[in-house]
Amino acid sequence: MRFWRNDPESWDKGGDAGPVTEADLAVNAHLELMLRAARPDYGWLSEESEADLSRLDAEHCFIIDPIDGTRAFIAGQEGFSHSLAVSTGDRITAAVVYLPARDQIYTAYADGPALMDGQPIAVSTRSQMQDATVLTYRAVSEAQNWKAGQPPPFRREFRPSLAWRLCLVAEGRFDAALSLRSAWEWDIAAGSLIAQRAGAAVTDRRGTDMRFNSPRAAVDGLAIAGPILHRLLVDSLV
Repeated sequence: MRFWRNDPESWDKGGDAGPVTEADLAVNAHLELMLRAARPDYGWLSEESEADLSRLDAEHCFIIDPIDGTRAFIAGQEGFSHSLAVSTGDRITAAVVYLPARDQIYTAYADGPALMDGQPIAVSTRSQMQDATVLTYRAVSEAQNWKAGQPPPFRREFRPSLAWRLCLVAEGRFDAALSLRSAWEWDIAAGSLIAQRAGAAVTDRRGTDMRFNSPRAAVDGLAIAGPILHRLLVDSLV
């Protein structure tokens, strides 16, 4: 927070990887020092760390995005988060998404409840696409993405942090989150478990269960919503 709204140094990572700031690197260094000291046998996968494929041989792996929503952070907006998850094998088993500017925290663990600020949360029960609120980007609405040749009659909204989008679905403030683009694991690992434990169906864009700590460290898009709405969305996509 000492960097936020204080003109942090920032630069572009190149290769369409987007911007990074000195705050991203400082948070990453702090988390790595703290977490790896506590669990030295865990693997490490972070957006801001050099690739270390030894993580693929670890039973457990930290999957971290030090600041998700870096553009919002640079702009002085509140919609950025820290996304921290633990995978066991290829499944996420513990998750935290924290929005420091809002002092709001979402948590979940395998077989436990999804919580926001310590209180249980649950996904929307909406069962039709008419007027559903979907957190996604503009290009999703292009006609070629939909079997009917036009997008369903949902209302599209956007939030800068992908991890936060998944949590907003988990708490029922929005009905779904959808992306047809490949999603990096560090962006979605924590939010995917929080949404799942809140009752959402959580898959890639094809309706296939997500797998984590993969060699590519990415998932083929995402579709996250209550079970009925999720099936409607996935079945409507090309």
